[in-house]
Amino acid sequence: MSTLGATILGVAGTELTPEETALIRASRPFGFILFSRNIDSPDQVRALCDSLRQAADHNAPILIDQEGGRVQRLRGPVWREWLPPLEQVELAGRHAEEAMYARYRIIAHELIELGIDANCAPLVDVAGRQTHPFLKNRCYGTDPDSVAKVGRAVANAHLDGGVLPVVKHIPGHGRAVVDSHFDLPVVDTDIDTLAETDFRPFAALSDLPMGMTAHLVYEACDAAPATTSRRMMQLIRAQIGFDGLIMTDDISMKALKGDLATLSRQSIEAGCDVILHCNGTFDEMKAVTGASGTLAGAALRRAEAALAARKTPTKVDIPALEAKLAELLHGQGNV
Repeated sequence: MSTLGATILGVAGTELTPEETALIRASRPFGFILFSRNIDSPDQVRALCDSLRQAADHNAPILIDQEGGRVQRLRGPVWREWLPPLEQVELAGRHAEEAMYARYRIIAHELIELGIDANCAPLVDVAGRQTHPFLKNRCYGTDPDSVAKVGRAVANAHLDGGVLPVVKHIPGHGRAVVDSHFDLPVVDTDIDTLAETDFRPFAALSDLPMGMTAHLVYEACDAAPATTSRRMMQLIRAQIGFDGLIMTDDISMKALKGDLATLSRQSIEAGCDVILHCNGTFDEMKAVTGASGTLAGAALRRAEAALAARKTPTKVDIPALEAKLAELLHGQGNV
């Protein structure tokens, strides 16, 4: 693999600007991420994906946040609308794994038809009584082992559909009582308790090809946010056992304090493999690409392994899956 930048970038609009194209050609990001601002029509999305890969000069993974519910970038009437994940899990009851597999196999089919081949799911943060509303109904439940089983079904659905799953938010965001888009959550729970609860689903899914960090402080481990903490990254690798490619959560979120170049360097030095920058602000993109460097060593090995995990989608009967999902949800799903 030729030299690739240790970044995943968002761009500003529905097509590349000349300035963005030049930056992408020069920095060759590992991948890209799309948001609602990048989406107009199926043909436009396919053309944008093609132009991103052409500018980067490699078959770059193109990511999206298509959890369903509040967090979905593809919306009706062109694409399907979905219940919040926690509502669907509760509605499906003992059939939650089967129902969530069907849901995300349909989502993977929609994504791959557009040229999008990675999705920021499964989200296996364990919900609790005080989990902040920004996260809670995006979770799959309150029991770590059940969350892990549903997370495995979600991951398998993506992989069967030719889409890379990105497990998040390592090592667990469920105890956050503030929104990390705006503030830094601080968790004072001891490590043994965390290992038995929050960390468990991530350990169970430690074989997945890609993961995303959590911007929060675990006081029992380090005073620095997990994304920029060498101790936390070592815990993720050694104790949780995750050896996939680790990207930061969006480096421009307000939970992290400091300029983006410094934060990018700190995250790479801590042990993150790739910096995720989402907002498409061009000056920020330049700063992040300049500070993140290129993939090398273990990070390059993980990147190559992640890319190799992309498979040709298995054959699927979407109408049959939709009918099965409606049955599992007692006709109350909103596919």
